[in-house]
Amino acid sequence: MKKMLMALSLSGALLGGSAVVWAEEATSVPVTEQVAITETDTATVSTTAAAELPAVAEVEPEAEATLDTGDTAWILVSTALVLLMTIPGLALFYGGMVRKKNVLSTMAHSFVAAAVVSIAWVAIGYSLAFGEGNAFIGGLDKLMLSGIGTDTLSGSIPEILFVIFQMTFAIITVAIISGSIAERMKFGAFVAFVAIWVVVVYAPITHWVWGGGWLGNDGALDFAGGTVVHINSGVAGLVAAYMLGKRMGLGRESMAPHNLALTVVGASLLWVGWFGFNGGSALGANGSASYAIMVTQVAAAAAALSWLVVEKVVRGKASVLGGASGAVAGLVVITPAAGFVTVGGALIMGLIGGVVCFWGITALKRLLKADDSLDAFGLHGVGGIVGAILTAVFASEFIMGDDVPANMMTQLWVQVEGVLATIAYSAVMTFIILKVIDLAIGIRVSNDDERMGLDLSQHGERVE
Repeated sequence: MKKMLMALSLSGALLGGSAVVWAEEATSVPVTEQVAITETDTATVSTTAAAELPAVAEVEPEAEATLDTGDTAWILVSTALVLLMTIPGLALFYGGMVRKKNVLSTMAHSFVAAAVVSIAWVAIGYSLAFGEGNAFIGGLDKLMLSGIGTDTLSGSIPEILFVIFQMTFAIITVAIISGSIAERMKFGAFVAFVAIWVVVVYAPITHWVWGGGWLGNDGALDFAGGTVVHINSGVAGLVAAYMLGKRMGLGRESMAPHNLALTVVGASLLWVGWFGFNGGSALGANGSASYAIMVTQVAAAAAALSWLVVEKVVRGKASVLGGASGAVAGLVVITPAAGFVTVGGALIMGLIGGVVCFWGITALKRLLKADDSLDAFGLHGVGGIVGAILTAVFASEFIMGDDVPANMMTQLWVQVEGVLATIAYSAVMTFIILKVIDLAIGIRVSNDDERMGLDLSQHGERVE
C-alpha cells in the first residue's frame, strides 16, 4: 500500500512538474510585433508562421472494438467444454469414489451447482466480479446483465458470451468444494451454501484477479484460475470438512470407492474439457490458445506419470485411481501458468505437481486430520498453490515477450501475496457462511440418515 501511495505521489509530482515546464516554455516565446498585413501578404505570412510553429503530433483515434468470428466461435466451444468438466465430468469423477449409497447425492452436488450458480451469476455475481467498482469488489451496474446486448463487445467477442464463459468457471469452482463434504452434508444446506458462497467469496476474488482489482493491478499472474478457482475451492472445502466433522466409521469401516470406472471416465472428461478451460482463457482463436492447450496436455501427462511412479515406490502398486488423480493434479498445477510458460516449463511443473499432490492427499491429509472425503484440498488447493508459485519461476520471455516479469523474486512475492490473500479470505468467509447456515437449518445430516445413505435420506432414491 505504501508503494502504491508513493507511486501515485511521484506520478502527480512528475505530471505537475511537466505542467510547470510547459507553462514556462509558453511564456518564454517572444511576442511578435504587430505589423500591417495587406490582403496580398496574408498567404505568405500564414505559410511562414505555420512553418515556424513547432510540429504537433497527430492523435490517432482509438481503434474501435470489432467482432471477430473466429474468436467468438472458439469461446463458444470453450464454454461448452468447461461446462462439460462439471456435468458430467466432475459429477462422474466424484460419484465413482463414494460408497454406493451416496453416489446420487454426490453427483447431485455438481448438477445443482450448475443450476444455482447460473442464476446467481446473471443476477449479481457477474456484476460484482466484472462490473465497474473499486480494487476489492465490482459495482452493481450490470445487475441482471443490465446494458449487455447482442452487439455489446468484450474485446473481440460478444460480452454476453464472456458472461457465460465466466459462469462455467464459477460453476466448477463451487462443484469442486463438494468433494470435501461428500456423504454427510444436508442437501438443502449445500444449496444455500452454493448460492451465498459464489456471490460473497467467488465474485470478489475473481474481481481481485481478473476484474480490475488489486491483485491484477499488482501484477499477479493467473491465466485460467489457479487462485480464483483451485486455491479458492480447495481452501473452502477444507474449512467445510473441519466444520462438518468426520464421516461415521472413518478408519473403522470400508470407505472404498464403489465404481472406479465412473471415476476414470470423469477424469477423462475433465482432461478433455480442460482444453476449453485453459485454451479458452486466451479469449481468442490464436497462438496463445494453441500453446495453452499444448502445455496443458504436457503437464497432465507428466503429473500422471510422476504420481504413478511415486505411488509404486511408496505403496508397491501404481493404481488406476492414482493415474487419474495425477492427471487432474497436473491440470490444476498448469492452470495459472498456461499462457506464460514453455513446454519445458510445463513438463517440469507437471512432474512436480504429481509428486506434491500425492503428498497432499496422503501425508499432509493425515497431518491436517480433516476428512476431506474426495481430496478437494489435496488436489485443487495444494495443486493451485504449487502452480501459482511455480508460475513466477517458469514465466518465459519466449512466450510473454515484453510482458514477462522483470524480476523473478519480485514476481514470486506477488504470487505468494495472491495465494495468502485467497487462502485468508476464502477460509474466513466460508467459515462464517457455514456457521450462519448451521445455526439456521443445520449443515450435517443425522446419524440415522448418514447410515442409511444420502441417496435415500436426502433424495428418496438409490442405485440398485
